[in-house]
Amino acid sequence: MAGQSSSQAATPRQWWKPALFFLVLAVGLWYVKWQPYYGKAFTAAETHSIGKSILAGADGNPLRAAWDYALVYFLAVWKAAVLGVILGSLVQVLIPRDWLQRTLGQTRFRGTLLGTLFSLPGMMCTCCAAPVAAGMRRQQVSMGGALAFWLGNPLLNPATLVFMGFVLGWQFTLIRLVAGLATVLVVATLVQKWVKETPLPAAVPEAIKSEPQDGFFSRWLRALWSLFWSTIPVYILAVLVLGAARVWLFPHVDGLVGNTLFWVIAMALAGCLFVIPTAAEIPIVQTMMLAGMGTAPALALLITLPAVSVPSLIMLRNAFPAKALWLTGGLVVLSGSVVGALALL
Repeated sequence: MAGQSSSQAATPRQWWKPALFFLVLAVGLWYVKWQPYYGKAFTAAETHSIGKSILAGADGNPLRAAWDYALVYFLAVWKAAVLGVILGSLVQVLIPRDWLQRTLGQTRFRGTLLGTLFSLPGMMCTCCAAPVAAGMRRQQVSMGGALAFWLGNPLLNPATLVFMGFVLGWQFTLIRLVAGLATVLVVATLVQKWVKETPLPAAVPEAIKSEPQDGFFSRWLRALWSLFWSTIPVYILAVLVLGAARVWLFPHVDGLVGNTLFWVIAMALAGCLFVIPTAAEIPIVQTMMLAGMGTAPALALLITLPAVSVPSLIMLRNAFPAKALWLTGGLVVLSGSVVGALALL
């Protein structure tokens, strides 16, 4: 009887944990994403622009190009990056693991579909969503559910779709919505099916069991430090390297990038390598199309530029099997190539 009463008392005592998580989630997203994007939508409608391309004015010196790009990039994303790390650590100590296992932990298509739906409010770029996906994996979320959440954040971002309609045209929005949804669901489903699941060691939940004297704050700090150290340093280094490489990845087109299958595949691959802030693919494509880039490679970029990047894949190296990440990158390149190739018909 004593054991039964204690177990019954344990459940209501923990209600504040998920409540705190969703409070941080709502306040953080409102401050970092929802409120700024609301005003940006009116700017896009009035000016048919959301700013200049982040690739504009690339210096020919790789070191200078790396510094210039990293400075612009991190000024654009640092708030979302901090929020991503905080949420990725809090999901490990505030959300009951059985909640996640009943929803996103399932290896069936339902888990992938729920991961896609849960991604919609986030509106994060691929690198800012990566710490959250890593934290979810440490809570035994399935590969399909975590991948759908990670890919859905940038590809199905409702704000980006609205900006795209006002800047590039609503036909681009429709293509991005349909192709983006297909990419998220198909890639996550195939990776879940083709890669053997290898559950990660749940260090934080085990610490909770073995060290009940530890308070919430100390457990959260351990999760926060572990997630930060495994994702952020390599993230910064990869951004600097890609900043130096942008001179070759995205040269000044001046009519060079035409409607050919070669350029569709080349842009799909380059987009999958490079890292950008949320919605930055819109001014990039707008600028390159004004310089003469064809519609087909532009559509390929609109899929692969936001979906994945080398830094985000490296950030998730401890959260997913290497085969899953290679397969994800390859399938995203294939998806962008198919979308661009269809525009050639």
